[in-house]
Amino acid sequence: MDLTAGVVVYCLLVLVFFFGVWIYYDRRDHALFERERRKLTFHCIRCGQLYTAKSLTGTAACPQCGHTNARLRF
Repeated sequence: MDLTAGVVVYCLLVLVFFFGVWIYYDRRDHALFERERRKLTFHCIRCGQLYTAKSLTGTAACPQCGHTNARLRF
């Protein structure tokens, strides 16, 4: 194999490596964003604390006083 073919193969391998790293970090960041986006914000009417929780029903217990609250709507 001559020098030109070796350089082309090396450049292609570097491009494939960087493309793979880009895809990996893009998928990881998207998964982290989706995990944060699925959290709901709550405001406790008893103690006044703001907190977030993963709740499918729209209600969650306050971590400070234990009172069940509805989600905060904007």
